[in-house]
Amino acid sequence: MASSYKKYQIRNQNPNPKTSVLLVIDMQNHFSSIAKPIIPSITTTINTCRRASIPVIFTRHCHKSPADHAMLGEWWGNDLIIDGTPDSELMPEIGRREEELVVEKNTYSGFRGTQLEERLKDMGVEEVIVTGVMTNLCCETTAREAFVRGFRVFFSTDATATSSEELHQATLMNMAYGFAYLVDCKTLQTAFFS
Repeated sequence: MASSYKKYQIRNQNPNPKTSVLLVIDMQNHFSSIAKPIIPSITTTINTCRRASIPVIFTRHCHKSPADHAMLGEWWGNDLIIDGTPDSELMPEIGRREEELVVEKNTYSGFRGTQLEERLKDMGVEEVIVTGVMTNLCCETTAREAFVRGFRVFFSTDATATSSEELHQATLMNMAYGFAYLVDCKTLQTAFFS
């Protein structure tokens, strides 16, 4: 099953460091059990992008009041990440720097109601590299939205994670088929520094 997405991976391209941004999706304490296995890959990816002068933007999923629960409240039985709780904080292991932007969101998409698209366009960004959790929810939704908004999407195979390998692989197949170039941390290192 580990290589099931490869039959759909017929398009290959490397990101352009001059027009790319790294999106680190929801690497928060709430998701630590899912996120811990990918910390080596995600920190390698973050550090590779920093060395290549690619901006790093983090998202943080949180809810401030019942008014912003929307469908997620119904879907998850109000078991949501509440702003101001330890669960809502970014995991210290990922090493976010003070100057790096954090975009707060309250749905699966990093774009909905966040001004992320406008910020990226102001920065001259044309390509996004998607990493983080959960592969099949916030990462996939953000990647799909980036694609339909005209950004070239690179989706990490080893710096994304979710609750099951089956769901992870399903997203990788969907991404390769219709939305994103698949990359891993070694591919990015080679692309930027070979």
